Amino acid sequence: MTDGLPPLPSLPGLDLPPLPTLGPVSRQVPPSGARRRWLPAEVTAIRDETATARTFRLRIRGEAPDRHVPGQHYDVRLTAPDGSTAQRSYSIASAPDRADEVELTVELIPDGEVSPFLHEEIGVGDRVELRGPFGGWFVWRGDTPALLLGGGSGVVPLMAMRRFWHDSGERVPLRLLVSVRRPEDLYYRGEYGSETTVIHTRQAPPGDPRPAGRLSADDLRPLLTGGQIAYVCGSAGFSEHASQLLVSLGMPAADVRIERFGPG
Repeated sequence: MTDGLPPLPSLPGLDLPPLPTLGPVSRQVPPSGARRRWLPAEVTAIRDETATARTFRLRIRGEAPDRHVPGQHYDVRLTAPDGSTAQRSYSIASAPDRADEVELTVELIPDGEVSPFLHEEIGVGDRVELRGPFGGWFVWRGDTPALLLGGGSGVVPLMAMRRFWHDSGERVPLRLLVSVRRPEDLYYRGEYGSETTVIHTRQAPPGDPRPAGRLSADDLRPLLTGGQIAYVCGSAGFSEHASQLLVSLGMPAADVRIERFGPG
C-alpha cells in the first residue's frame, strides 16, 4: 500500500546511520507465538471509526490470556463451514485495562480475505478466534517520554499507548502526531487532547493554518523534547520518511521504533 503522494525527496547532506528497525515488514509472529493457543472470543460491541474502519470489542472466553502491553497485536482466525481458515494480525487499540477484553480496529481492504468478512458479516454476539498478545519491540510500558507518529491506520497501536497514558494519569510526557489525507480519514475523532497534532496531506479542514502537505521537519521540531522514545507506525513510505526526519533532527536512530505495513 502506498500513500499516493509524489516520491519522497532525499535529505541533502545527511549521512544517516543504519536504522535498526528499517527491515522487512514487521507484524510477524515471534517464535514464542507458536506457544500461544487459539481462544474463542465473542464480539460485544462494534463502532465505526471512518467509512472504511471499524472497531470490534472482543471478550475472550475460557482461558484468560496475558494482559497486553500497548503496541502489541492479536491474530484473528476465521473458519469457514468447509473447515478452511484465514487469519490476519491486527494491532490492539484498547488500553490494557482488562486481560479478557480487547479492541481491534480493522481497516477494510476491499480485496482482502479477512477484513471484508469482519466488516460485512460479523455482528455483536458472533464469535471468532484470537491468539496473542504478540510483540515485544514496538511496545510502550508508560515509563519513558514518548513521541508517537501515526500515518493513517498506523494510529491504532499508538491509540492503545495514548489511552494507557491517559488512564495512568499522564505521568510522563507524551506527544502524538497523526497524519491523514483528509479530515474524514481520522480515526478516533473527538478523543484527542492537547497532546495531539493532526496534519493533513491532501485536504486540510477550513481554517487550518497548516496547508495540506506531507509531514515535514517543521511539523516535528516542536514535538521534540529530548529523552523521548519515538514510535512510528504507518505505511512503509510514511515510516521511512518520518524516521529519517527524526534522525535528521538529532534523535538517535536507536530511539526510533517502527511498525510498518505494505510494500517497501
